[in-house]
Amino acid sequence: MRTWATRFLPLLLAAPLSAAFPLASPSGAATVLVPAAEPEFVRLAAEDLIGDVRRITGQTARLVRERAACPAPCVVIASVENSAALIEALASGPAAELRGKWEAHRGLLAGDGTLLLAGSDARGAMFAVYHFLEETLGVDPMHHWSGLTPAARARIDIASLGLRANEPTFRFRGWFLNDEDLLTEFEEGGGVRTLAYAFYNRIISPAIARRVMESAVRLRFNLIIPASFVDITNPAEAALIDEAARRGLFVSMHHVEPMGVSGFGFQNYWRLRGRSVPYSMVTHAAAFEEVWRYYASHWARYPNVIWQLGLRGIGDRPVWAADPSVPPDMASRGKLISDAMAKQWEIVKSVDKRPQPLATTTLWMEGAQLHRDRHLQFPPGVGVIFADNGPGWKWEPDFYSVERQPGRPYGVYQHHQFWSAGPHLAQGVSPALAHRQVKLAVERGSNWYIVLNVGNIREFILGIAASAEMTRDFDGFHPEAFMRHWVARRFGVARASDVIAAYRAHFDAFVVPEDRGTPSLLDGQMLAAAKRYGTRLQSRLRGAADTPIEKPETLASLAGAAERQRDAWARALELARNEAKQLKGESAALLENNLIAQTLILRGLAGAAAGLLRAAHAVETGQPPADHVELAARGMAEVREGQKLASRGAWQHWYRGDRKMYLDELEAIVRDLTALQRQTR
Repeated sequence: MRTWATRFLPLLLAAPLSAAFPLASPSGAATVLVPAAEPEFVRLAAEDLIGDVRRITGQTARLVRERAACPAPCVVIASVENSAALIEALASGPAAELRGKWEAHRGLLAGDGTLLLAGSDARGAMFAVYHFLEETLGVDPMHHWSGLTPAARARIDIASLGLRANEPTFRFRGWFLNDEDLLTEFEEGGGVRTLAYAFYNRIISPAIARRVMESAVRLRFNLIIPASFVDITNPAEAALIDEAARRGLFVSMHHVEPMGVSGFGFQNYWRLRGRSVPYSMVTHAAAFEEVWRYYASHWARYPNVIWQLGLRGIGDRPVWAADPSVPPDMASRGKLISDAMAKQWEIVKSVDKRPQPLATTTLWMEGAQLHRDRHLQFPPGVGVIFADNGPGWKWEPDFYSVERQPGRPYGVYQHHQFWSAGPHLAQGVSPALAHRQVKLAVERGSNWYIVLNVGNIREFILGIAASAEMTRDFDGFHPEAFMRHWVARRFGVARASDVIAAYRAHFDAFVVPEDRGTPSLLDGQMLAAAKRYGTRLQSRLRGAADTPIEKPETLASLAGAAERQRDAWARALELARNEAKQLKGESAALLENNLIAQTLILRGLAGAAAGLLRAAHAVETGQPPADHVELAARGMAEVREGQKLASRGAWQHWYRGDRKMYLDELEAIVRDLTALQRQTR
């Protein structure tokens, strides 16, 4: 079976074996040294290295913590921050180059049978390991989600090594696991949560959490928001934060969780104390301060927390949606939020003993509007995080109109996933589209922080990998070169151009309105239209003759757009299927899971939406809708075909947590309409 790493053998065997570093051979594996001064997450990275070598060769390296216990051949993993003397003794250059830098690293053969992976700081050392595993051993950083395994071979000899990474373009680079419905129910054992919100009942299992955190650091991200609406007082939810911190990740909070507590958490806090306290900062400010202090005391035990400041409502809504006593004018609303942030900052500084705690405020939705109109005041040192406009993938107007304050850090919040409009079940953000927005952030000095909404992760491995590279080294990133590199490594150089054409056809299939400039009719938008008009059609066919469905011209226009996308995805599907026939094993499975299945889901949703829109149009214009309903049914069958393709083997339960898109509802509507048509024939 041809696997990803078989393409790396020329790199590993470029010089005579006698001149190479013997990482592993039939007689055993090199010893791995992580000095005792290095933190746990560096040791975990070393264990990943040992595990990857074992997967490739069957040989298990020994991990030691003292130099004397590591005879040649020895892999040394260390940081200038904690182990400078050791690094200087092994090689003269790296320590001087790396000292005082943020997450920079070097990898080299240091002589005397030593392979040195050195970081400026502990995270730099950790990232040196993962850089080495990806670039030199050919281990896919997203192997848990891609299914790609390195090829088995008898030995690994490193002929030369010159790994180099300078300080990253974005200081903080992270994932936001948001709308993570598939992750929470894919595997059992994560526990339950008490949340008055229908979509969030279960917690990601510990096994999946370990894969998530490992994947993030393998891609050299350093930050994570580990779930939506985290309640740190629930041990099963706190376990997510524990795992992230264990892996060396900075941990932060959803923008609806200022101080680590959401509106739902506020309600739970007072319910457990036998009180019903209105969610009103205007009338119950002391109650908010008590809750903030309580949750802050729990979050403060993590040394690398990045606090979220702000004031929002219950769910992902403005505070005034939950509190009718909030003043109606925007200036007063801005002052209320600003005053809340000032109090929160006071609390943070009382519990966080760092000289300068790290904190952000994310200007999502109403935050962007208030910022644009200069109604917000931020505490000194707090990072201001601009947001995109969700599925439009454009920065909100405040990003352009508000001048940056000298000395204040700025960053961005960008979506790969967005519920309910989409993309959620299928990728919609190409590397080029993500790069366009990141370029603007870099140009405008907003590159202190970036957090990416990655949803359930698996659907977005291409976009996540692209974002990892461009946020680490923006100047060295070029979308087309990235695509060639990413595709060639996974599907082979010989097939790269044709596989890229299939991916391009997938992304190009989205309708792009001129006034929008970015993809429209994503999976969520098509699903919403199909449900909305399908439900209205049900009502009409059951005799509610006075209930209009929609203007015929609107129905026809939407149906036409959905049909254009359906037909374009048919072409993308043809290209992808032709390529899958030329591939074998894991590469073929990856193309099926990451492109063919997703294109089937999108084409099926487009067909279902177009069928129901045409059926509604037919009813509105006095025509029989039966043939169009049958087209919708075939579209839903195609959606299920795509899900079945992506649910093979270890992924068989991937869609059982589908609570966000809830395809069962649309399927029931189509089934009911089909039955109604049969009754009226």
